[in-house]
Amino acid sequence: MSAKRFSTYGFLFLLTLLCATPAFSENIDVSGFVGVEGRLFTQSPKHTGQESGGEASIIVNPEFRYKKDNNQFSFIPFYRYDSRDNERTHFDIREAYWLHVKDDWEFLVGLNKVFWGVTESRHLVNIINQTDLVEDLDGEDYLGQPMINIAKYTDYGQFSVFVLPGFRERTFQGINGRLRGATLVDTHNAVYESGAEENHVDFAARWSHYFGDWDVGLSYFYGTSREPRIVLNTLATHLVPFYDIISQIGLDLQYTRDAWLWKLEAIGREGQGESFAAVTAGFEYTFYQIRDTAADLGFLTEYHFDGRHDDAPFVAFDNDVFAGVRLALNDIQDTSLLAGFSIDTDTTETFYNLEAERRFGDNYTAELRARFFTGSDAGEDGFETDKDDYIQLRLSRYF
Repeated sequence: MSAKRFSTYGFLFLLTLLCATPAFSENIDVSGFVGVEGRLFTQSPKHTGQESGGEASIIVNPEFRYKKDNNQFSFIPFYRYDSRDNERTHFDIREAYWLHVKDDWEFLVGLNKVFWGVTESRHLVNIINQTDLVEDLDGEDYLGQPMINIAKYTDYGQFSVFVLPGFRERTFQGINGRLRGATLVDTHNAVYESGAEENHVDFAARWSHYFGDWDVGLSYFYGTSREPRIVLNTLATHLVPFYDIISQIGLDLQYTRDAWLWKLEAIGREGQGESFAAVTAGFEYTFYQIRDTAADLGFLTEYHFDGRHDDAPFVAFDNDVFAGVRLALNDIQDTSLLAGFSIDTDTTETFYNLEAERRFGDNYTAELRARFFTGSDAGEDGFETDKDDYIQLRLSRYF
């Protein structure tokens, strides 16, 4: 979506800011954070244009919410300035919507983020929003999606319908950026299966409910795939993203029993070559109040299977196992840690991940992340980024 077309959707969001006058101040909530972030890459770069050492970023992410009666306006802009990668320096509107609630109905118009799914290491069924790939490789940062969303709450579960006008293209690293392949992806000349290109109107629907210890969700999506295929352009001179029209059905399931959480996400997709299915399934077991403290320690294991063929978008999680531990000290500082690894059962390529967070005082947090890649040989999935091990520290001030 071009900046001009994107700004069209911003009209509604300006109304949100206009509400922020003294007459409305008692109903306005202002929050969010500003942060500084540093990444240190521990190995020399592999590809032309990349640089050694560290990079720094500044992040601004305020949140404005206005509530009165049955209406809510939300406006959440996001900006990152990166010292090295021009493509990672970017602005986005994560949320900017009007929500009206009446009885058992909800009606939402604007940009929003919607999350579906239950598993830890991969979010198969989550398909509404486009991934903001320059933010992080874990696929958990998303661009705001223009939408009309109608939801109905009944004794038989929640029913949601989405009309999605306006497609957001995936972000990719620039020539100076790390965590990329040898050949840059030309994001300015994306190709679409639909003649409407980024103006294609997509549709989605979801039903969710619970039955005792079971939580279940069923979803359907038809429209432009958020996962592009990376192909050569018509002149075979450079790589471009190709966005297919797909249909996808999804199932997310969670069973809770005492200290056990059993989780499953599964999809079936058509439209990117041969139809395929993919599954992520596993469990989390938690020891509560270990050694008579307030701390909880959880153990996680998940298995990934993806049956897509070579003509579908690349995916790393085709036959992999994830294992990890989650520690929550449940202290005043909200100290937490998640550590784990994913291993490809065919090639033994391994990805190690560490995430830790702690609050200082009332308004400051420190977040540590470390990612390491091992075991990749030429032609294997992780070979292009096997020199991009890094340690990242973010310091944020919340308000």
